[in-house]
Amino acid sequence: MASHRRPKPASRMRVTVLTATAAAAVALSSQAANAAPAKESVKDAKSKVDALYDQAEQATQKYDAANEKLASLQKDASSLQDQVARQQEHLNKLRDNIGAIAASQYRSGGIDPSLQLFLSSNPDDYLDQASSLDQITSLQAGALTQLENAKQTLDQERAEAAAKLAEVQSTRTDLAKNKKDAQTKLAKAQTVLNSLTAAQRAQIAQQDAAAASRASTRVDLGDAKASSARAQAAFDAAVTRIGDPYYYGATGPSEFDCSGLTSWAYAQAGVSIPRTSEEQANAGTRIYNSSQLEVGDLVIFYGDFHHVGLYAGNGMVLHAPKPGAVVRYEAMSDMPFEFGVRI
Repeated sequence: MASHRRPKPASRMRVTVLTATAAAAVALSSQAANAAPAKESVKDAKSKVDALYDQAEQATQKYDAANEKLASLQKDASSLQDQVARQQEHLNKLRDNIGAIAASQYRSGGIDPSLQLFLSSNPDDYLDQASSLDQITSLQAGALTQLENAKQTLDQERAEAAAKLAEVQSTRTDLAKNKKDAQTKLAKAQTVLNSLTAAQRAQIAQQDAAAASRASTRVDLGDAKASSARAQAAFDAAVTRIGDPYYYGATGPSEFDCSGLTSWAYAQAGVSIPRTSEEQANAGTRIYNSSQLEVGDLVIFYGDFHHVGLYAGNGMVLHAPKPGAVVRYEAMSDMPFEFGVRI
């Protein structure tokens, strides 16, 4: 009779080895599937960098607005503090005057009036003194009213000064935040660039340089005219800054952000316009039809008005484009046009 033996189970060690082998195979397969991707293309990297530069410019305009507000608030706070000091001095003088009146009153009327009349050897002298006492009392009442009014004014001015100083501190916080935001975006853009090969970075640099050269030296501005002598003067001043670098918060004379260039240009023409692109959007008459723009008009871009340039003619704008670029001409069609502003 044949022997029927049950198959011997695999040893625990053999199972462990097989399991480990399978796990290793899965791991290797997973590593292969999730291998580090190749460096991104120059086109994708440039798109990311341009987006980060655009975000940095938005933060820059907020920084400019906070900086301008801070200067105004500090001036107002200083004026209020001067008013408080003057009012305090006025209050101190009133208190001194009241003290003098009180002392005089005490000297003249320290005894009950009826007793003074009874004791007086000369009733006529007493009546003269009583009349003087009435005058002093009247003066004291008026002085007390002045004192109370002065104190109320002082309290109000102190409250206004305290509120203004609190706003100064809040604006300083905003200023620091917006500056940090801009610097963070610029740092991220640099990180993207650093992730590329040297050849890829050189390719982007060459593209930017070529674009700047084409925009600055071989641009057809047509025969457009300026709307006024001051607009022409502002535009002519901006032309002299072609090739100067963009730098956040800068207003010239050799570095600019977008609104820094336009405000500087109009200043050279003897015209003061607001500092930021958002404020400049409300600095004159708006022109919504781009075909009606004239040389020197401000041109506002993007829905939040965070970019501005000067109309140059033939659909071109002269502007400080973004971090990493220089003052140059560029086609308006490269950016979302909102409206023009005639100063």
